[in-house]
Amino acid sequence: MTNGQPTVLIVDDTPENLSILGELLQPTYRVRAANSGRRALQIAHSHPTPDLILLDVMMPDMDGYGVIAALRADPVTSQIPVIFVTAMDATEDEEHGLDCGAVDYITKPLRPAIVLARVRTQLELKRARDFLSDQNSYLEAEVAHRMGENQLIQQVSIHALARLAETRDPETGNHLRRTQQYVRTLAQALADHPRFAAFLDPRTIDALAQSAPLHDIGKVGIPDHVLLKPGKLTPEEWEIMKTHAKLGSDAIELAERDAEKPVEFLAIAKQIAHYHHEKWDGSGYPEGLRGDAIPIAARLMALADVFDALICKRIYKPPFPLEQAHAMIVEGSGSHFDPDIVQAFTSQFATFKAIADAYSD
Repeated sequence: MTNGQPTVLIVDDTPENLSILGELLQPTYRVRAANSGRRALQIAHSHPTPDLILLDVMMPDMDGYGVIAALRADPVTSQIPVIFVTAMDATEDEEHGLDCGAVDYITKPLRPAIVLARVRTQLELKRARDFLSDQNSYLEAEVAHRMGENQLIQQVSIHALARLAETRDPETGNHLRRTQQYVRTLAQALADHPRFAAFLDPRTIDALAQSAPLHDIGKVGIPDHVLLKPGKLTPEEWEIMKTHAKLGSDAIELAERDAEKPVEFLAIAKQIAHYHHEKWDGSGYPEGLRGDAIPIAARLMALADVFDALICKRIYKPPFPLEQAHAMIVEGSGSHFDPDIVQAFTSQFATFKAIADAYSD
C-alpha cells in the first residue's frame, strides 16, 4: 500500500475499458493500468506490488488465462488475488476462470456498484489474509526464538554439569569438547549405514552431541584418593572407579523423574553414562553387555572417549601420537569396539585430527 491506499492493477487491451475502470476506482484506490498481458506481468513485479488485479480475458498475444498462469507460477506474485473482467458470460467460462485461480468473475457491461463491491470484498479478504500471515510469521519467529533460548539454556546446563565432573579431574582440559565433536563426526558418518540409519536421524545426532559431555558425570561420586591417584589403582580401587558409570546414569535418571515429560537428550545421556565402558566382546563394565546389546550412543562414545584418552596426557601416562592412537583403535575392532564404528573412525580420521588440533589442551 502507498499512503494507506490499496493498489489495484487493471488490465485490458481496450483503452475505453481502462478509462472506465480507472475513473471508477481512482477516488478510493491507487490504480495502475496495463494494456497487455506482458505489461501486466511487468507491473505485477514492480513496486508497489498490486493488492488486486482486474484482468480482462480476451487479449491478443497473451490472454488472461496465460497471465494468471504466469502469476500463479511465480512465488512473488502467486498470492495476488485476480478478478476476471470479461464479456464471456457463459457458466463454463466462469467455471474455467475460477478453476484457473481467479477469486471472482465480473461480466461486461460493467455495473459500477457491483465492481466496487467485489473489489472492496476481495481487498478486505486480502487484508485479513495478510494480517494472519504476519501473525503466523511473528508466532513462528517467536517460537524459533524461544526454542533457541531453551536450547542455549539446555546446552549451558549440560556443560555446567559436565564441568562439575571435570573439576574433580583437572587434567581433562578440552576433553568434553573433543569427545562431543568426535561423537558427532562418527554419528554423521554412520547416518546412512544400514545398521545405524534408523537411529541416527539429524535430531538424534544433535541429542547425542548434546549428551556426550555428561558421559563421566558420575566421577563426582568417586573419592579423591581413587580418582586422583597418580599411580596404578589396586583391584579394590578399580572396583570403586568403575562405579562412576552407574553413579552417572542414576543421577541422570533422577533428573528424568523430575521432568514433567520425557526429555530426549537425558535418555541418551543416561545410556552414554551407563554403558560407555562396555566392550563389543562383552568384557566391559558395568553390565558386561555384548555386541548390539550395547546402545548405539554408548558404542559411539566408547570409541570417542578411548581415542581422546590415548592422545592426552594423564597422571598415569604420557600422550600417544595420533597415528599410534589410530592403530590402537583399529586393533580394538571386534573386541573393544563395534567394527563398523571403527571403520567410520578410520574414514573420518582426518576430521578427528582436526578436532584434536582445534581443541588441544
